[in-house]
Amino acid sequence: MSNEETRIIERLVQEIENLKLGLDPPVLAGWYARIEREARAKAPEHLRESIQVIQNEILPMKFEFRTSKRAVRYVIEAIDRNLAAMPMATRLYFQKLSELIQAEMNR
Repeated sequence: MSNEETRIIERLVQEIENLKLGLDPPVLAGWYARIEREARAKAPEHLRESIQVIQNEILPMKFEFRTSKRAVRYVIEAIDRNLAAMPMATRLYFQKLSELIQAEMNR
């Protein structure tokens, strides 16, 4: 195997590791906390307490994002503001979360 092939394989392995890292429970919890904090900061005071993230203690990959319908806008905006800074796997996760929240709102 040539040096070039070795570098390509090492780069692919690193990219796969980065993808896995983006879906680790502590990484997701950190992004959820950031989005919750930013959404609360932008929301009117009377809506702030309606924005809440709960991580399941037994299943650490399971999160519940509670928010009132009136506060959804602030949550979606916080997600959108942070997408570019997220690792790719985390970004895809939160893009899907945003879609699900919007679909739930349209019911």
